[in-house]
Amino acid sequence: MLRLEQIVKKYPTGDHALRGVDLEVPEHQVMALIGPSGAGKSTLIRCINRLVEPTSGRIWLKDLEMVSLNARELRRARRRIGMIFQEYALVERLTVMENVLSGRLGYVGFWQSWFRRFPQTDIDHAFMLLDRVGLAEFADKRADALSGGQRQRVGIARALIQQPDLLLVDEPTASLDPKTSRQIMRLITELARERNLAVIINIHDVPLAQMFAQRIVGLRQGTLVYDGTPEGLTADRLTDIYGEENWEGQFKAEEDLSTEEQAQIADARRFDPVV
Repeated sequence: MLRLEQIVKKYPTGDHALRGVDLEVPEHQVMALIGPSGAGKSTLIRCINRLVEPTSGRIWLKDLEMVSLNARELRRARRRIGMIFQEYALVERLTVMENVLSGRLGYVGFWQSWFRRFPQTDIDHAFMLLDRVGLAEFADKRADALSGGQRQRVGIARALIQQPDLLLVDEPTASLDPKTSRQIMRLITELARERNLAVIINIHDVPLAQMFAQRIVGLRQGTLVYDGTPEGLTADRLTDIYGEENWEGQFKAEEDLSTEEQAQIADARRFDPVV
């Protein structure tokens, strides 16, 4: 579904953020991208939708080659890629509903977007999504009145109203407490399964990645150093990604959950490939 071929990002200073990354993400798969700060994780996901321009390489979204698109073609292509941001990227003075509907701006005309007038089908879809993410009663509340977890749920609904093929998620739990972090990760993986989405999640929290992702990719200094299952992420592999450290106790987080929570996580991250 998504294919990256030899993606390089080199800055004018001569520093490399990415060094020839090859990667394929099939439909319906939730992939976690891990690695130390400065490894190139955020740069990689931003190269996919060209918020950052790669220096070289090719990016295929199904049959569409992203790097060669002109500005108009890129605007259309970005409709197919939902983005969830670490800092939520909501318009604080707008309501929850208005923020969700902003995900449809790429589909309506200029004057409709200027006056925030959307088709009834978009409004109905927005209400449905708000109900699904647990915010139905917050539709008319301003975004600046929400908690961090609620803001992230608005961001999820805004991304999904685009009806994308691919979801890019940048540090969705960085500002959240542990319980809310698990709830958000569970929600993302459940929605991906319901909507047959491929998802790439840039995340620092390794135990959360192991709990919810079907596949984990590790970056170090712009180079892919691990690509495998959560179970295969051993202490040696973590050392390859992050460097020497005592990793004892790193793998106990999921064991500490209740049986019901473990079953929910297993169901959310189950990967049924298309035959």
